Amino acid sequence: MSSSPAPELAPLSDTVSHLTPSLKRRMACWLYEGVLLFGVVFLSGYLFSTLSQTRNAMHHRLGMQAFIFLVLAIYFTWFWYKGQTLAMKTWHIRVRSHDGLPLTQTQAFIRYLCSWVWFVPPLLMANLMGLGTSGTALSTLAWVLIWMLASRFHPDRQFWHDAWSRTRLEFVPPPPKV
Repeated sequence: MSSSPAPELAPLSDTVSHLTPSLKRRMACWLYEGVLLFGVVFLSGYLFSTLSQTRNAMHHRLGMQAFIFLVLAIYFTWFWYKGQTLAMKTWHIRVRSHDGLPLTQTQAFIRYLCSWVWFVPPLLMANLMGLGTSGTALSTLAWVLIWMLASRFHPDRQFWHDAWSRTRLEFVPPPPKV
């Protein structure tokens, strides 16, 4: 066994922009993450409702939102600190700091907070404009498309919340089949 660090822990060089996953791959991962999060959010909501003995969906609404926000913060911070969520593993993507090192828990948490830019602006706008369910869904979809395409303007084609949190996504080639 070699005393050199494992390849996945090696810092990135300046010539690895080709390791940035394609936009199609990143968005497929994003969509799959949403499917997996359905279960996390469902179980979190069920746990909160059971523990708070909520009988009506409108009771303790703010408490449930805060609880789910906290559960998602723990979920993403933990998995990004480890390098990948299940969806990221499936799509061969990992998150690293901008210099190629593994994330600290603080960096992972900052990335979590910055990633809310995918949803907060359209939801806030929909609320302020009094849009109904359809209007909120359409404005959110439009914003996600705009935000997704905005990554094309980043020098490394990273999402902007990654730039703000000083992180980056990179493609991890699958291991060779033996």
